Amino acid sequence: MELRLSLFGISRSIDLSRFARYRNAAVVLASALLVIPLTLFLLRPAAVPDLAHGNIAGARALLSGWAKGDMIVLVRHVERCDHSRAACLSGNDGITDRSRSVAVAVGARFEQLGLDSADIYNSPVMRTMQTAGYMFNKVDSGDDWLVNCKGTMLRDALAHKVAGRNLILVTHSECMAQLEKDLKLSNSIPGYGASLFITAAAQQAPRMLGLIEASDWRSVTTQ
Repeated sequence: MELRLSLFGISRSIDLSRFARYRNAAVVLASALLVIPLTLFLLRPAAVPDLAHGNIAGARALLSGWAKGDMIVLVRHVERCDHSRAACLSGNDGITDRSRSVAVAVGARFEQLGLDSADIYNSPVMRTMQTAGYMFNKVDSGDDWLVNCKGTMLRDALAHKVAGRNLILVTHSECMAQLEKDLKLSNSIPGYGASLFITAAAQQAPRMLGLIEASDWRSVTTQ
């Protein structure tokens, strides 16, 4: 379809069908530009929940799962000396002297939860061994799978989980990130001494419960 116009004695014709095609193409392009970011937003991995700061439902789920012995907990070592200007506890490959109190405080929180039905493992790196010692008064020579965990963290954790007993793993931020990836969650950056809780009840798929930073335990509440 053509439209003929005359201006100052000059006749011009306009192909309206071509104009319509251009207009439709522009609408399609604009729609795509809106849909793509919306789709990416909707398909993004879920975030790891914060179990502190008044998350009552999360705290209650933690207590319930702990009482049943259904929990796997990944605990990051406390402040490493070679990444700090603070005084070392002993040697550059361990933790800082000031972070001993953090480890002890977090350990006291786990003691309140109850450690009689808990198995505790640590990686063979000095900073995790020292953390486990001050946090749980228990340390061993370490397990390589708690430092060499790329692609295997969830599998290895489940293999060491005993039904009816909680599993505490003193490990590294990279292994915590790997477990989040295994559970198809967005990667958080846990601080020193942070605890990542996963429910792993028998005959059920493991599920992320959430994270408690070392300094946030005081804000964990069930009321």
